[in-house]
Amino acid sequence: MSDRKKYASVATDDMGKFTMVFEQVSELLSKVEARQLFPDIIGQSKVMRGVFNQIVKVAPKESTVLITGETGTGKELIARSIHQHSKRQDQPFVAINCAAIPEALLESELFGYEKGAFTGANTKKPGKFEMADGGTLFLDEIGDMPMETQAKVLRAIEENTIERVGAIKPTKVNVRFIAATNRNLEKMVESGLFRQDLFYRLNVFSIVLPPLRHRREDIPLLTEKFLNEIGKERHLSSEALQLLLTNDWPGNVRELKNALESAAVLTDEKILPSNLPFSLKRNESHNGSTFHSNEAIVDANGNADLDSQIKNYERRIIVDALRRSGGVQVKAATMLGIKERSLWHRIKKHQINIAEFKP
Repeated sequence: MSDRKKYASVATDDMGKFTMVFEQVSELLSKVEARQLFPDIIGQSKVMRGVFNQIVKVAPKESTVLITGETGTGKELIARSIHQHSKRQDQPFVAINCAAIPEALLESELFGYEKGAFTGANTKKPGKFEMADGGTLFLDEIGDMPMETQAKVLRAIEENTIERVGAIKPTKVNVRFIAATNRNLEKMVESGLFRQDLFYRLNVFSIVLPPLRHRREDIPLLTEKFLNEIGKERHLSSEALQLLLTNDWPGNVRELKNALESAAVLTDEKILPSNLPFSLKRNESHNGSTFHSNEAIVDANGNADLDSQIKNYERRIIVDALRRSGGVQVKAATMLGIKERSLWHRIKKHQINIAEFKP
């Protein structure tokens, strides 16, 4: 099986897709290195440290980067980090959301226009390409770009030139390109909705961002950050934190932040489950996600210790993988993106009885 077909089949598995990160890097950054190099991004989980290592490797290069991931996973934060660790860090970082601009205006926003190019064009205006000259241009939601505009962007990337609307001659630009999307561009190419040549031109180096449900151990850290940003002194009850840890978060980090802001409006002190949005509590009742008594995230004194939270969550996802694999450790290790020996050590550490999961 070719590498392309192998990765395509892996991508069909919601969990296996994100183990690709570890196939692309030889080692992970330590937690200390991650905090030092990426202070603006909260992520101590293994999968996020894999993403950070990819950034460290690609940032100094001039390669075009394609960032993929669900809505709300922080694709622009990753793009900015690539720019900040690149040789262009002192030059402009210009972002444009291709989905937020009407199709009729997108071309003039990207390439600019000359005076008199159309009704209302009273002065010459540079586009995003020219504004990013010498720096980085971030094309967010590239999958929503119209086909006609895609052709012009492809030419700009390949020839390092752009033409303002109404211009007679082209303008040279020196730009590094980073693109992002929450869509499956390969399927869009197959359906004729995205240009194949542009896809291959953008997909020089790919970074796949994991959804929040695959990095739940980062939720306590993200929660602490967001509550600090709110300003007033608030903290979560252990029951509320359990609810956050077991929610599936279809809106990812953005949804978590909004949920905490909503809860903070309702209380000036401790945030209780009743303060959280109804959708979280409804999701828990539907999927039955809850911690068992032997996985409690509070210590004997009732303190929500972060190390204990992470330890208990690790045990929970291992148990879940073993249950799904019928107790077959090789399969469970593959689901978790770790080696079988590493899983064996973790099973021993958490005193998990494998026999309970055998059919």
